Amino acid sequence: MISHSARVALLGSLAIFLWTGTASAQDRRQNEPGKFDFYVLSLSWSPSFCDAASTHAQEQPECGPRAYSFVVHGLWPQYERGFPKSCQVPPPRLPREIASSMLDLMPAPRLVYHEWDEHGTCSGLSAAAYFKTVRDARSLVNIPPQYSDLDSALSVNPNDVRNEFIKVNPKLASGAISIDCDKQRLREVRICFDKDLGFRDCPEVVRQTCRRDEIIMPPVRSGRP
Repeated sequence: MISHSARVALLGSLAIFLWTGTASAQDRRQNEPGKFDFYVLSLSWSPSFCDAASTHAQEQPECGPRAYSFVVHGLWPQYERGFPKSCQVPPPRLPREIASSMLDLMPAPRLVYHEWDEHGTCSGLSAAAYFKTVRDARSLVNIPPQYSDLDSALSVNPNDVRNEFIKVNPKLASGAISIDCDKQRLREVRICFDKDLGFRDCPEVVRQTCRRDEIIMPPVRSGRP
């Protein structure tokens, strides 16, 4: 007859085995290209990125002489809870001409390659189709005019930023937009789209919105190296 201690050890080992097998199966399911629920378009406030960046990051094209306001961080496939990531390892090669064509929206080659490897591969689309979708999604979002050429630091409430975006995008509802911040600055505006690029609610994304009463939008750089 098996002892009590041996039985406990055996059950523990079986539980670990079953949990590991379930987790592995779930990971494989979650990282299946094209199997997701919606997109998040992430628009980064470039001056915040550059203000918070290290000296090395300051050398990136985004933080160079040209002035940038909101730039595309990425278009991310999402689940209702959680998200897939790096769905093809190694990722299909991203042609240089496609990467170069995106620099007006995503002004750092390294960012373009990273977004393809980590998020684009989960879309189930070819590189050309994915980055066309990125461009199409960005074209559907109007930026509030007061943020397009901000020449001095602006103190804002995250809810006010959200409402300004809703004001200039009539089909956008509060359930489809989230504001991301660090301890001091507005970092990103995140807008949710369905697979046909219609605005759609995304409760989990919205729950992560910035809760601070006041954050700073650093000014758009004016030829500053």
